[in-house]
Amino acid sequence: KREFQYIFDGTEYPGIPRINLNTINVNEPFNIGSLKIQPFEVIHHKMPVLGFRIKNFTYITDANHIPEYSRKMILNSEILVLNALRREAHISHFTLSQAIAESTQAKAHKTYLTHISHQLGLHSQVQQELPDDIFLAYDGLTLTL
Repeated sequence: KREFQYIFDGTEYPGIPRINLNTINVNEPFNIGSLKIQPFEVIHHKMPVLGFRIKNFTYITDANHIPEYSRKMILNSEILVLNALRREAHISHFTLSQAIAESTQAKAHKTYLTHISHQLGLHSQVQQELPDDIFLAYDGLTLTL
């Protein structure tokens, strides 16, 4: 509301976006239609951000730490989407090796790595290095839940 106050100040003129804000609170599930979404806390450097569990699907991006109290939310995910920015350490994102370790600890059936940088390497070469149940995501990827 601070950055786009003209949208929220009550002034109506052609072209102004109409936005219906819905607050998401950590650990409080919400619905989109009949789909239940469970948010949970992960860490982006020092800042708490949200991951999401939807049935057996878990989505975490822009994170470098999963607090112990949130680990139960990702355990045994059928599909885990997790960021893996690059190989070298980064202040606010998982590295490739950290993401692989998180996937293993979570006992995810399949993991798709996203939020990857060109610094990670060529898709085809990096994919060959990964365990059989971990894949590099790509633009246009469709997952069936």
